Amino acid sequence: MRDVVVEKASHCGWQIQYHVVFPVKYRRGLLDEAVVKIIMMTAKEIEERYDIEFEQIGCDKDHVHILCTAHPKIAPGQIVRVFKSITARELFKRKPDLKRDLWGDEFWTDGYYVATVGERADWGVVERYVKNQGKNQKKSYVNLSFSNTPWSCHGVVY
Repeated sequence: MRDVVVEKASHCGWQIQYHVVFPVKYRRGLLDEAVVKIIMMTAKEIEERYDIEFEQIGCDKDHVHILCTAHPKIAPGQIVRVFKSITARELFKRKPDLKRDLWGDEFWTDGYYVATVGERADWGVVERYVKNQGKNQKKSYVNLSFSNTPWSCHGVVY
């Protein structure tokens, strides 16, 4: 189980975790190892610039799951907008051949799914689910410690 952490700012405290899911445009299976590496590096840069902390990112070939927390002033839709726009820009800049598989200048679909995650048992279930995206789905349990936990997609640890 995840340690209960209350984030604090000068005038508020919060404990809000979001599970966000969105697919690649047209559900194209474009999330190969090179693309995922760019997404992971870009996510770390987003964390440095915004009040968003990506606690776990899991990728399958055609969609991404994100487990994150953010200051309450940042709406879940804004988290999605920031993540999608910045990662898409970086992907097209570093891998311009991706545009060949997509029409227009969009990498992600317009839609998304978002839910809040409870701080008790639900967190571990969602965390395992997100962490195991793109892996063979064998019944196994993972260490749920967050200290220095790397992100992983398709079995590659970042």
